[in-house]
Amino acid sequence: MNDIMVYILLADGFEEIEAITPVDLLRRAGIEVNTVSITDDLAVTGGHDIVISADVLLRQINFDIMEMLVLPGGLGGVQAISECSAAMELITKTWNAEKKLAAICAAPTLLAKLDIIKGVSVVCYPSVANEIINAGGRVIHSRQVVVDGNLITGKSAAYSADFALELISALRSRETAEKISCAIMGSTYS
Repeated sequence: MNDIMVYILLADGFEEIEAITPVDLLRRAGIEVNTVSITDDLAVTGGHDIVISADVLLRQINFDIMEMLVLPGGLGGVQAISECSAAMELITKTWNAEKKLAAICAAPTLLAKLDIIKGVSVVCYPSVANEIINAGGRVIHSRQVVVDGNLITGKSAAYSADFALELISALRSRETAEKISCAIMGSTYS
């Protein structure tokens, strides 16, 4: 068993590339990842009608072994997570325990809804930036991925690989992330 567990929350309407790219790249780095359905059904339908079979249900996760919680975007998925009290409690518990938390695209708005983004630097999808700003967060428009303490945020689906590589850097090392990056680009790591 791996010493690191990452959970990725999935809700109907999630942005597929923002969920699957981190799963793929984290697993390439030897990091154990479980996708988590926030409902009582393992089948979760993404925003583009791709059905994913989650690894576990929300009630089955083991918080004690979790090192990171990842929140993909997709307006439908983010909305569904925001309406799930157990999911929102998990996000708050992760933040309060100072475990690593990652959110991409519209998902940083979940942190705004929980009032845990005051004074924190993030990047997000441009159309939701005002929600972050209104909650006291600092939106960094010039970056694709932003790290502020234990929080890693990504701008949009276009930067899913950059986001996933930053997760690897946080969980393993920058060198491991660079090796994975070279492998997926077909170049040689030196």
